[in-house]
Amino acid sequence: MSRVTVMTRQGCHACEVAEADVARICADLGVTWSAVDVDGDPELRGEYGDRVPVVLVDDAEHGYWRVEEDRLRAALT
Repeated sequence: MSRVTVMTRQGCHACEVAEADVARICADLGVTWSAVDVDGDPELRGEYGDRVPVVLVDDAEHGYWRVEEDRLRAALT
């Protein structure tokens, strides 16, 4: 089963939208997901910087800035 992680930060509207999209899609498919605040870890902040939100599927980067629903669903089924 796939696992989805959204790399995010506080106060980021695009991150809030991406988290809501991922939550809805993952609920539909019965897939677990989590959010990680990149500002809580200097290494993550350096890696993801201003590209958040970044969506990871099974720890591999799947996309950033917005969720492509059809593409994410395809990756999870």
